[in-house]
Amino acid sequence: MLSRSYFNLLNLDDYSSGGDRARIPRVISVPGIISDFDDHDGGVESDEAITPVHQERRIIVANQLPLKAYKDSESNKWCFDWDEDALYLQLKDGFSPDVEFVYVGCLRVEIDPLEQEEVAQFLYEKFKCVPTFLPSNLMNKFYHGFCKHYLWPLFHYMLPFTPDHGVRFDKDMWQAYVSANKVFADKVMEVINPDEDYVWVHDYHLMVLPTFLRKRYNRVKLGFFLHSPFPSSEIYRTLPVREEILRALLNCDLIGFHTFDYARHFLSCCSRMLGLDYQSKRGYIGLDYYGRTVSIKILPVGIQLGQIKSIMSLPDTAKKVKELKEKYDGKTVLLGVDDMDMFKGIGLKFQALGQLLDENPRYRGSVVLVQIMNSPRSQGNDIQEVQNEINKVVTEVNRRYGSTGYEPIVCINGPVSFQEKVAYYAISECVVVNAVRDGMNLVPYKYTVCRQGSPYLDEALGLEGSAAPRKSVIIVSEFIGCSPSLSGAIRVNPWNISCVAEAMHSAISMPDSEKELRHEKHYKYVTSHDVAYWARSFDQDLERACAQYYQKRCWGIGFGLNSRVVALGPNFRKLSVEHIVSAYKNTSSRLILLDYDGTMMPQDLVNKSPCQEVISVLNGLCNDPMNVVFIVSGRGKDSLEKWFSPCERLGLSAEHGYFTRWTKNSAWESCGLAVDLSWKNLVLPIMEHYTEATDGSSIEQKESALVWHHQEADPDFGTWQAKELLDHLESVLANDPVVVKRGQHIVEVKPQGVSKGVVVENLMTTMRNTGKPPNFVLCIGDDRSDEDMFESIASSVASRSLPDTAEVFACTVGQKPSMAKYYLDDTVDVIKMLQGLSAASAHQLLKSPHNQVSFEGST
Repeated sequence: MLSRSYFNLLNLDDYSSGGDRARIPRVISVPGIISDFDDHDGGVESDEAITPVHQERRIIVANQLPLKAYKDSESNKWCFDWDEDALYLQLKDGFSPDVEFVYVGCLRVEIDPLEQEEVAQFLYEKFKCVPTFLPSNLMNKFYHGFCKHYLWPLFHYMLPFTPDHGVRFDKDMWQAYVSANKVFADKVMEVINPDEDYVWVHDYHLMVLPTFLRKRYNRVKLGFFLHSPFPSSEIYRTLPVREEILRALLNCDLIGFHTFDYARHFLSCCSRMLGLDYQSKRGYIGLDYYGRTVSIKILPVGIQLGQIKSIMSLPDTAKKVKELKEKYDGKTVLLGVDDMDMFKGIGLKFQALGQLLDENPRYRGSVVLVQIMNSPRSQGNDIQEVQNEINKVVTEVNRRYGSTGYEPIVCINGPVSFQEKVAYYAISECVVVNAVRDGMNLVPYKYTVCRQGSPYLDEALGLEGSAAPRKSVIIVSEFIGCSPSLSGAIRVNPWNISCVAEAMHSAISMPDSEKELRHEKHYKYVTSHDVAYWARSFDQDLERACAQYYQKRCWGIGFGLNSRVVALGPNFRKLSVEHIVSAYKNTSSRLILLDYDGTMMPQDLVNKSPCQEVISVLNGLCNDPMNVVFIVSGRGKDSLEKWFSPCERLGLSAEHGYFTRWTKNSAWESCGLAVDLSWKNLVLPIMEHYTEATDGSSIEQKESALVWHHQEADPDFGTWQAKELLDHLESVLANDPVVVKRGQHIVEVKPQGVSKGVVVENLMTTMRNTGKPPNFVLCIGDDRSDEDMFESIASSVASRSLPDTAEVFACTVGQKPSMAKYYLDDTVDVIKMLQGLSAASAHQLLKSPHNQVSFEGST
């Protein structure tokens, strides 16, 4: 099967007369960088140019294709039909008919290898489906091993404390999971047009697939939706491959969750394990990841109304409803529809019914709980244990509270057709969804629509036409995804059997008027938030999230599952050592400004003092008489003075510029502002209060400022406390001449008019006044306070305060949005670059020695 992305390279026909064809991929114009920027300034488009027309396409990737497969008994050939119940097929309702859908996934049946090629060709031509044929051994380890017996229980909060209590992590099963995801990715690559198509990956089976696609196509438009819970960080971080999965998901443009809880847990994991913070901007939650903004979508999936209503309108459905109504005449029917697995709380539900009948004898003989058991999706001892528990409880409840012709619990083992389920929904006074943990669960939505009725069903139920008031009651566990959207439901803790029994009593005894109000509220929500709304909303957000690529340059870095894409603005590029050394050699008055923490030395070191390598490179730069070198730091002057005592000619600017000295032998000079520091007496007790309440936090007292650090505190709690402290201080200091700022793991209070940007202005002014205006400026920093330096330099360039021929290099450490135009990856790259400059100075001094010139003056 040929990939559309390569079709152009093989098509040699003449298209000058027009026609529909895929766009030829743009050329890689710079090594390692894929550019999507057309040069419209360099020429005029030809009048004969043809704009190709592209059909919109969505590639839906899921573990299973939305197909039913069976073998014809006569021809012994495979036959296929659409599975109308499949969510991945139903989501087409949210799109225009002009949008083409391609599905990638497994079949529910095993195809002989000799037939696979023929079947694949047929499925693509007839259904636009691309099957992934996994060998049975790989399928068992991937699906039944890692997915269903390890990952799925873990995501539902069940840890394998003992070998008998769940499957433990197995490296072979993990490798099978990765291999299977790679097979899926390869199938997507066969059909994708990466410039045009949008890819939507579904559920926990394929969580590392995004890395393979992003590695192959840096600008692939990629969304992911998780249909299961995402556990809290305490559960998730027990996963040995936790970072690999997180980083794979972050290779998407948009990640969707059913509830805010699931999204919050994911964001907390990213914060705790990867150090990533998220921001909410104009209602959208986003994570900055190597220059890309990964958007977070929170929206529960809906149901397909058309399918349910069409089944409700069938005469056969009405006939079944009439039969059930006669069968349960005079009885109040409670309904449960659940998969057979350990998390659905079926046994707990049955125990609650037993308690209801025990405490309310009047309900015996009149209340029936009908439980439809869907077939289990996997096999294992856990399924058998659940079955045994259910049978035991059913037997006991029916024995104690049943009578001749009456069973309190009626179990119907699947498979049960959807038409029959609709009939049960229609006759049931209440539906009970008692799962102890579930990703979404659409049973309450389907029940609500069925209780709205249809002409056929109304007649079968003996209702007075379409004007008859509709009523329904939902009992729903607070641990499932649909719970937040059902504001009129009775929410319960499924583990609290008494609570569930009381909810059943409330549902039975509730006045009809209240049932009608609850039903009306639910029906309004369900009909306005159907599967079409969900799909359309996700797709719109995916398009918005991918729009960033049109303004950025992208390229891939990293290996294996650590692969990711760096996305930066068109004018933001990595600082080339060769480029800056060349500019350095051709200039004669240089100003070099360096932040310290996170720039010269890594942030995570316990010992913050500079190593010999840093001292050596600084001395090498300072020894060049054409250089003025300054460390511009937020640290106190005592620390900087002690650490850099070996550097005789190094300038130091401490506390963001409040103190400055030009060389070791110079005196410290203050910024010259008339500063009142009496506010410290107010701020210090407040910071001490937050320090006492926040384990791992500390206070740094400077002469001009106070800083509250929370780097060692719990990430979530520390961030929360920092926000509270910031608000507290801003309200208390509203009338004081100070600035309260949040930085990287800090909250700082300092006098107004003190910033690193002012330091830069003063240094450049001093150099101009001495007749040596800088024609080379290098400024390197890594956090928010350094942005003031970059902004000051940009203003100097714009106002022509620097010579027209000046070479200016403002550089941030790490790939992130910045006022700087250049970046370096880490402190190692900074030192290497400075060593290159130092070597160039040493070489020039050997060739043409100069007399030492010093710049000293007031800042």
